[in-house]
Amino acid sequence: MAGLTQKPTVIETDVLVLGSGIAGLSYAIKAARHGRVTVLTKKEDSEANTNYAQGGIAAVMDPGDSFEAHIADTLEAGAGLCDGAAVDLLVRSGPERVRELIEYGVRFTYERDRPGSLSLAREGGHSARRIVRADDLTGRAIERGLLDAAARAAVAIHEHYFALDLWVDEAERGPRCIGALAVDRETGEQVAVAARVTYLATGGCGQVYRYTTNPRIATGDGIAMAFRAGAPVANLEFVQFHPTALHPVEPRAFLISEAVRGEGALLRDGAGRAFMADYHPLADLAPRDVVARAIDAEMRRTGARHVWLDCSPIPATHFAERFPNILETCRSRGLDPPADPLPVVPAAHYMCGGVRTDLDARTGVASLLAAGEVACTGVHGANRLASNSLLEAVVFAARAADTTAKLLEQEAAPRGAPPRARPARQPDAADVEKLRGGIRDVLWMGAGIVRDDEGLAAARRSLAELSAAVPREPSSPEAAEVANLHLLGELIVRSAILRKESRGLHFSRSHPDPDPAFQRDTIIQPDQGKEHST
Repeated sequence: MAGLTQKPTVIETDVLVLGSGIAGLSYAIKAARHGRVTVLTKKEDSEANTNYAQGGIAAVMDPGDSFEAHIADTLEAGAGLCDGAAVDLLVRSGPERVRELIEYGVRFTYERDRPGSLSLAREGGHSARRIVRADDLTGRAIERGLLDAAARAAVAIHEHYFALDLWVDEAERGPRCIGALAVDRETGEQVAVAARVTYLATGGCGQVYRYTTNPRIATGDGIAMAFRAGAPVANLEFVQFHPTALHPVEPRAFLISEAVRGEGALLRDGAGRAFMADYHPLADLAPRDVVARAIDAEMRRTGARHVWLDCSPIPATHFAERFPNILETCRSRGLDPPADPLPVVPAAHYMCGGVRTDLDARTGVASLLAAGEVACTGVHGANRLASNSLLEAVVFAARAADTTAKLLEQEAAPRGAPPRARPARQPDAADVEKLRGGIRDVLWMGAGIVRDDEGLAAARRSLAELSAAVPREPSSPEAAEVANLHLLGELIVRSAILRKESRGLHFSRSHPDPDPAFQRDTIIQPDQGKEHST
């Protein structure tokens, strides 16, 4: 694929997929049954948040478990904001989707003494063992299996292509997405990809925060592009911070899976006191938002830079068998669990909000679908239950593929004028990196684990001051990423300001209690700049 600097070449396909994680690849495999599928990914095909998922995929696979229990756990974690229909669909579709992943070739872990029985883990907020895993590298195993299946399905995957913006045709019925303008990261050449259906699977936006478990590519590109194209976004104030990232966290945090606490590890302060029972009846297996805030509170109380994760209750042989990747990484940093306690801190991990979609993955822009972390399906509400993320991605990717089959029967090939190429100017790399760091600091300080009215107002002012330095119509991936991060920062802060209560992942010192008046979604409409709740 190549394009000219002045006028991009138009490449035609039936379906354009942006992103190559579990949501993108599982969708692409199914969509390939209905037409030509082109996947653009801005890094290597395996570089995605999926690849870093340690814990696993939640699904009712044990006869002693039940759909009703999984649904109840999800609703409890969501703090009153989950969409009941979406949760029901998620949970009841889970076993079929897991079996499908196995058919694709994903190698999950099985019990040694029970051939054919999946080795299920338990994580925070779950009432049963229902985490299907591949040791502690589940994401990597899923990514590898899906890449092999995508190759067999003749899905065309193009690495190092960065989508600068969606290609939108303003029709009488409203905006319709007819593809995207992209740039080759290696050559700088621009290309317009025309598609009858465009599907966003671009993942989250953890890089908007100073400390994050997400890779550097997680810059919220899909949410930003969809918003600019006219799609409403929802619940962006609900950012999940993983409670236990290994300290120190730079340049990218390495997370210690919740499954470690599921096997018996305990959080302790510097004096050795196990403190989680002070914060929740489930103690160390409390939902993530509770654990992250408890750690933050203990660090503030004592002035410590981290707390300790005591893994000694787990037998050494069991730890090595269950968490080989964590053990290897810790040893590379001079730590030897379970004998050594691990220094841990919270870090930004997952966006529970996103581009607003219905149960069929449709967004507010015609012919534009979305699934995975980029989307807000209503499943997570105010807080995601552990390991529901990979499940949500594969369940709603399947729904999106069904929607795509219908759209391909209805939609003609795009006929809108191709987008003009952007001037190939490159802002100073040092300036872009400085701006990126400034945005991340503003969000960490003003819209982090604990917020208040004063801090959010200051964050909004700081982002407004930084806006003059944000590149306009960027043509380089680095400049486009920082523009997307700035927009995401503004949307997160605006959403948090609107919610005058504390609920789930949004905790405000200025409004410390939940308010029934805010038991509703926070929606920002891009067309008129409106902000409201429904």
